[in-house]
Amino acid sequence: MSEKQAPAHPKSKKAGFGMLLAVLGIVYGDIGTSPLYAFKASLILFDAAKTTTAEIMGVLSLIFWSLIIVVTVKYVMLVMRADNRGEGGILALMALAQRVTTGRGGKAAVALIGIVGTCLFFGDGTITPAISVLSALEGLQVSAPQLHSYILPMAVLVIAALFAMQYHGTGRVGVVFGPIMALWFSSIGVLGVIEIVEHPYVLFALSPTYAVELVIEYKGMAFFVLGAVVLCVTGAEALYADMGHFGAWRIRVAWLFFVLPCLVLNYFGQGALMIDNPAAIANPFFLLGPDWCRLPMVVLATAATIIASQAGIAGSFSLARQCMQLGFLPRLTVRHTSTMEEGQIYVPQVNVALAVGSILLILAFKTSDNLAAAYGIAVTGTFMCTATLAMVVFRRQYHWPRVLAFGVFGILLLIDSVFFSANTIKVVEGGWVPLVLAVALTAAMTSWKQGRDILLSRWKQSSMPLAPFLARLPQSRIIRVPGLAVFMTGNPDYVPTSLLHNLKHNKVLHENVLFVTVQTEDVPEVSSDRRADVAELAPGIHRVILRYGFMESPNIPRELEDLTESIGARASQASYFLGREVLVPGLAPKLPWWRRMLFLFMARNAVPATEFFRIPSDRVVELGVRITI
Repeated sequence: MSEKQAPAHPKSKKAGFGMLLAVLGIVYGDIGTSPLYAFKASLILFDAAKTTTAEIMGVLSLIFWSLIIVVTVKYVMLVMRADNRGEGGILALMALAQRVTTGRGGKAAVALIGIVGTCLFFGDGTITPAISVLSALEGLQVSAPQLHSYILPMAVLVIAALFAMQYHGTGRVGVVFGPIMALWFSSIGVLGVIEIVEHPYVLFALSPTYAVELVIEYKGMAFFVLGAVVLCVTGAEALYADMGHFGAWRIRVAWLFFVLPCLVLNYFGQGALMIDNPAAIANPFFLLGPDWCRLPMVVLATAATIIASQAGIAGSFSLARQCMQLGFLPRLTVRHTSTMEEGQIYVPQVNVALAVGSILLILAFKTSDNLAAAYGIAVTGTFMCTATLAMVVFRRQYHWPRVLAFGVFGILLLIDSVFFSANTIKVVEGGWVPLVLAVALTAAMTSWKQGRDILLSRWKQSSMPLAPFLARLPQSRIIRVPGLAVFMTGNPDYVPTSLLHNLKHNKVLHENVLFVTVQTEDVPEVSSDRRADVAELAPGIHRVILRYGFMESPNIPRELEDLTESIGARASQASYFLGREVLVPGLAPKLPWWRRMLFLFMARNAVPATEFFRIPSDRVVELGVRITI
């Protein structure tokens, strides 16, 4: 953007108890349920019957320092400083990076990195419900072995119920998320302490020397272990993505003083249990603590994994809306599930895709151990994209010296790359799932973006500039009829195609005419004083430019309600004229055949503009125009 960005209003640093509970319920569900499977998945790569103390201590050290370096240093201390008007997430970071990047090639590269990271996040959102719910219900193998055969159908039922409830929104049940997660973290921390007290020697694994010794001694095997260790930091991206809801300060306080200590205590408790009883490798998490608490922990774990899945689903909805606003996806149905919170939305198409994907993963992989291979690539791929974009932002926007920016984020990117490489070994075992999803979604998004750019270029070639049209209007014999007509147009400097067709067929023009253009800016939200610009172009003809951030949903009638009073018209009685594009394949297409097919498929299944802009369908006149592509 050419104009200087207004500073964001800083969020309050007051970390009240109620807000900290909300942070636990929304932000930390994913990373908070990682102890269910991360330690077991890391240690099971060794000989389960002869697991040594050195192997256990080395894995614990790798887990601890992954939490410190990847989550605490990279996200909590560094990346969360890169906020876009207070908002975080990979698309917000991409918008920041594009703003400070010069050159068409540089901006395209930044956009591609952001799209790939976004697509991997969608893969993460598909895998999270499957692996989380499966890992929780697998606790029945410990507490009620006779129910083993029911784990798979129960997981499918839980997932189906979870996605079915999305239609009603999460506002009503969200108030209980925080207390449940507080109970969850407290419980896993206490269970860890019980074992650590019995075997305090395990605390020596806080030293990085154990991790280094494991890597040196096992070499190739250690590389495989890293691919599983990274599961302990799944959900780290949520700290950054949800920053706009709670503020960085509250997220940092909750992590440093509660979540991180509880996670470390539980992992080390599992390690202490394994040192004492190597047979606990069957399920070290649920074998912690006395027998009487195992079934209650299965119930609590299932609730915690549902919450973790809910956070990922809601994040996917928000990300899909951002992609639409930034022009990377066609219009989708966006339903607001709360009259109070703009961010609580439901996107049916995304919900169905996530539900089908999660259920298919459960049926195909059957256990959380098998799914771990697919999970790692999605997580580490997103980490790499975030680190790359952060390097650009800190170098150019925050003016870090080149050596510092490349040195700090180069090291973090190297660590992410090692984790990613360790997971690529598992491509055949299941890592292909997020890769296939990422490739397919990236192809779809880039095809849509290129197709829309081509349509805009051809539309400009065949359209009439607005200035000469208005200059000839007083000499024309066009009849003006009573009423208010709203013509939607993507370019405010050209005559809307729908207006030209209306004049051609009806040969009349309303007394009051509004040319309305909706623009999406590279900020999360646009302030009310910058929302609308109104300019009178000719008697009874006004141009209206409405600006929205990439986290907002347009509502044209609501915005025009106040604007039309100043011109003596009523928006509630307006007629909306829209051009309906009929796309047909051209003889000399500018898109490859596969991109053209993708684009045409998405265009035919896009939500009508009337629904997307929330325009009353009984006040719309659509005029079709054929466009070749």
